[in-house]
Amino acid sequence: MKKLILCLLAVIMPLYAKGSMPDDLVIIQKPIIFDDERKALTLQYMKQRYGMVQDEPTIEPKMVVVHWTVIPTFAKTFDAFNPPQLPATREGIRAGGELNVSSQFVIDRDGTIYQLMPETIMARHTIGLNYTAIGIENIADGDGLPMTDAQLDANSRLIRYLAGKYPIEYVLGHSEYYRFRDTDWWKETDDSYFTEKNDPDIAFMNRLRSTLSDLALTPLP
Repeated sequence: MKKLILCLLAVIMPLYAKGSMPDDLVIIQKPIIFDDERKALTLQYMKQRYGMVQDEPTIEPKMVVVHWTVIPTFAKTFDAFNPPQLPATREGIRAGGELNVSSQFVIDRDGTIYQLMPETIMARHTIGLNYTAIGIENIADGDGLPMTDAQLDANSRLIRYLAGKYPIEYVLGHSEYYRFRDTDWWKETDDSYFTEKNDPDIAFMNRLRSTLSDLALTPLP
C-alpha cells in the first residue's frame, strides 16, 4: 500500500506543480496603466484588426514573441509603454489604431524580469498575432546593446514557466513573425498593414530555442 501511495504521489504532484513559480525565477511586478481608456482601446484594436468582438480584452496564449526595445533602459521603456494612447512619435504605425504599444514582460540587460501586464490581457507588440501571443521585450538593440547571456537565461526560464501554465506552441522572434502571414494564425484584417522587423537576431533565437528543446515546440511555418 505504501508503494502504491508513493507511486500515486509521483504522478499527482507534477500536476499541482505545473505553472508554479520555480525557485530560480523572480518576476518583479511593474504594471503599466490599464484603465478604462486602455481597455476600450484594446477592445477596439481587437475588433478592427482581428474582427474579434469581446467584452474583455483577454487572450489565450499559444505563442511567445521575443523582441528587443531599441530603447536603452528599462525606465525609458516603461515610460514609453505606460500611456494608453499611441504617442505622436509613432505615426508610422498609427494606421493600426490609437492603442499604445506594450508587452507583458520586459527583461533588463542583467536578466531582471519585469511584468507590465497580465499574461492573458492583450498587448500590442506583434501585428497579426497579438490575440494569442505573450510579448517579451528585452533591453537591447542588436548593435551597441547586443542581447546578453543574462537575457538569454532569463528568457529561457520565463518561457519555460509560461509553457507550464499555457499551451505554448511557438517561440519566435519579432523578426520571424512574417512566417505566419499565410497561416490560419494570422488575423490581421488589412493585408497592407505590415512592418519589417529585425529583432532579435536569428542567432539569438536559435540559441534560445535550443535551451527549450525539451518542450517539443512546433517548428515555425
